[in-house]
Amino acid sequence: MGRLRYLTAGESHGQRLTGILEGMPAGLSLIAERDIDPILKERQRGHGRSRRQQIESDTARITSGVRHGVTTGAPIAITIENKDWVRWQQQMAIEPTATEPTRVTVPRPGHADLAGAIKYDHTADLRNVLERASARETAMRVAIGAIAQVLLRALGIESIAYVKSIGNTQDRTPDDPFTLHSRLATSTVRVFDEAAEAQIIAEIDDARSKGDTLGGVVECRFRGMPVGVGSHVHWDRKLDGLLAQAIMSIQAVKAVEIGAGLQAAHSRGSANHDAIALNDGSLARTSNNAGGIEGGMSNGEYIVVRAAMKPISTLMQPLQSVNLATGEETKAHIERSDVCAVPALAIIVENVVALTLASALLDTFGGDTANELLVRVQERRNRMKLERASAQA
Repeated sequence: MGRLRYLTAGESHGQRLTGILEGMPAGLSLIAERDIDPILKERQRGHGRSRRQQIESDTARITSGVRHGVTTGAPIAITIENKDWVRWQQQMAIEPTATEPTRVTVPRPGHADLAGAIKYDHTADLRNVLERASARETAMRVAIGAIAQVLLRALGIESIAYVKSIGNTQDRTPDDPFTLHSRLATSTVRVFDEAAEAQIIAEIDDARSKGDTLGGVVECRFRGMPVGVGSHVHWDRKLDGLLAQAIMSIQAVKAVEIGAGLQAAHSRGSANHDAIALNDGSLARTSNNAGGIEGGMSNGEYIVVRAAMKPISTLMQPLQSVNLATGEETKAHIERSDVCAVPALAIIVENVVALTLASALLDTFGGDTANELLVRVQERRNRMKLERASAQA
């Protein structure tokens, strides 16, 4: 377990989502309206989202761990209200109700419905599974990750996240995506190329018209990471391992790549490994196929990770399933859902990665206050400068 620990609670159509983040240093300026809410709104954007995103207007309310806009070092508690709760009070009531709720007994292929129902003995009503398994939970993970981003920015670490592909359409990523960050705010599918955007929108619309769904690939980059975050000496402290686990825990993610990823398996070592050179007297890499991580540790280059999202499980033209109540074959249950949520995934991955990196930084450098952590990170950076000067001498 890393220095930063968090829990989320709540159901898709319950009263609210709740999160607790433990381990954030004291002395960090944090205001929900400024630091969390804009990122929550980015998660809700994107062509192909369901009408749910028009109902909800996610805002975070910090209820502990912050005083007068500054973190105290105590656990931070956050809530996000579900506005759609008013329509679901009968179905999702905490207390027993006089009216029998409508039961869901037909699982959806590709969803947690069937396995979760068998695991927890909920075959009589799959809603006990699907409500918690819903990607609505990621709204809270984004809120918690946004706090981690505040800490990273205080340490001079910046990030960007974007869509690499949706369906059969690939975007063209610029050599330095950070220079075109503003373009992503105007793209409804979070891509850089306008021609690719038009093709993706057409592909999403075509899938919608056929009752189908689409997946895709997202990428995020973090620059400014100090060297040596993570560890090579223990398997469970390797930074790439921590990132892979965190990203794979996101709903509908089926694959993770770091740096060159799968492409590295088809390359020779001479073409894949990043040569070390001098750049204005400083050690540098001539490429970044490692994605900023070597031997389970950050190496000072950009952290580059990608995540592949499968098509969403709920289909308006559903696949075959079995009614668990009657034992008869039938069409799968239909629940209100997105056609494509890949642009949202970019935001989710960025914030899950931010949380993982922030935790690993605290594991490496410690510090009970933001200032202590900043001093220690800067000492590491200064030491690298001295080592570089010695190497040059």
